[in-house]
Amino acid sequence: MPGPGILDKLEDILSRGEEDVRKAGTLEELEEARLRYLGRKGELTSLLRSLGSLPPEERRKAGRRLNESKERLETLFGERERELRLRERERELQAEALDVTLPGRRPGVGREHPLRRVWSQVVEIFRGLGYEVYEGPEVEYDYYNFEALNIPRGHPAREMQDSFYLTPEVLLRTHTSPAQIRFMRSRAPRLPVRMISPGRVFRRDDDATHSPVFHQVEGLLVDRGVSFAHLKGTLLAFARGLYGPEARIRLRPSYFPFTEPSAEVDISCAICRGEGGSCRTCKGSGWLEVLGAGMVHPEVLRNGGYDPREVTGFAFGMGLERLAMLKWGVDDLRLFFQNDLRFLRQF
Repeated sequence: MPGPGILDKLEDILSRGEEDVRKAGTLEELEEARLRYLGRKGELTSLLRSLGSLPPEERRKAGRRLNESKERLETLFGERERELRLRERERELQAEALDVTLPGRRPGVGREHPLRRVWSQVVEIFRGLGYEVYEGPEVEYDYYNFEALNIPRGHPAREMQDSFYLTPEVLLRTHTSPAQIRFMRSRAPRLPVRMISPGRVFRRDDDATHSPVFHQVEGLLVDRGVSFAHLKGTLLAFARGLYGPEARIRLRPSYFPFTEPSAEVDISCAICRGEGGSCRTCKGSGWLEVLGAGMVHPEVLRNGGYDPREVTGFAFGMGLERLAMLKWGVDDLRLFFQNDLRFLRQF
């Protein structure tokens, strides 16, 4: 008779299924056993599909028995899965257990970036000299960036800076000098005018001593009777404030479109104290070029709203990266922008 054959197979499947459930030591092994008996091609599933070959009376009896066995196996699989999941969770908790006797882990303490440190020191020095801090826009009009500073279109000085245009009349500023015009226009005709303008500037440069993004500080003083001697005294006070009381400066004739006369300013090397010799930082000269300066050009004064027949002024500009490199003997400007903690933790 086919009925007893099915029931005999059922008892065998049920017996082996219960044994496999007990033996399953992991969730993976349990899932393999479940598929073996209850999956789409499992033994019990196949047996259920064979009920159609039985006579009606035997089919009801065998079907009831098969469904009871299926429910039994499903219950066993469910209970075993809960046991295994609980056991696995206990193992995870033991592995992740905290040893409360261990000392606590100190959080990392941040520090000021070296460029920000120099920025703050420069601002502090000039505030002590009575200067106001003014930060102009980084996206600037061509007029303020060039033309108002006596650099008309076609001027050779543009070749070193003319870059990063957003429109024919708008660009990312190439220096902080536009702040001179904006600040003077916001103050004219009041006197005195004293300001420094630190901030980011942008040029098409990228090597060991240049970056497409870097920082400058612009300085400006306008008043009656301002002379080149005042400029030199101001820069000497700045150099000694940043590099120490032994610092010295020297001025060499130079050219800038927005100052006349103009000068390159050198500071005695902070590494060798100006002695030179075998110093790698200053290449044995004892001096390091740090900034450009000069008396404000009459045309720039007019563009700022002041009469050059009544007032005079001086201006200067310097790179913060350059100041930081000289202060700490750094030989590659790009190190300031690479976010390497091994480098930054030295400051």
